[in-house]
Amino acid sequence: MDRKTAFGIVTKYVKNAGLVNHMLCVEAAMRHYADLLGEDVETWGVAGLLHDFDWEIHPTAELHPAAGADLLRAEGVDEIIIHAILTHGSYLGIPRVTKMEKYLSACDEITGLVTAVALVRPSRSLYDLSASSVKKKWKDKAFAAGTNREEMESVAVECGLDLWQHVDQVILAMRSIAPALGLEGNLQPDGNPVATE
Repeated sequence: MDRKTAFGIVTKYVKNAGLVNHMLCVEAAMRHYADLLGEDVETWGVAGLLHDFDWEIHPTAELHPAAGADLLRAEGVDEIIIHAILTHGSYLGIPRVTKMEKYLSACDEITGLVTAVALVRPSRSLYDLSASSVKKKWKDKAFAAGTNREEMESVAVECGLDLWQHVDQVILAMRSIAPALGLEGNLQPDGNPVATE
């Protein structure tokens, strides 16, 4: 399945802009890692883009993403992508075997935390964000309390990644789409302030 078709599925089922942005973040991270690892960038990207497509219609662990699998099949999504999506929630108990399955889980929760940290910075930008800033917020359990830090740590280990190097890679991936996310803030891509007249 190509990205255009996958994005059509996203716009068909998802109306919340924040959720769309989250899926774009995971897509960017998956494409980034696929490129680094010599994997299929399009397949990994589509898995990231579609992973939460059914959250608005199935907003519980009992239904998401299991109930969405048949919808994806009806849309013609490849079974390898559907299976990866089914493994991204640990609560379903489906073992993650392939690299794509493991990295999808590793890129999911962490993008939410990275976004939250970027939004509270004075620059409101990904361009000057680093893992050290995320690490400072990590210790504050009240900050981005809805993110599961234990899950983030365990899936990084599952991929053989150092958590903070992983965070830096995810930030780098998300920078590539910062304008689409509204996370360029008051900075240019090189980290310099936007010129004002």
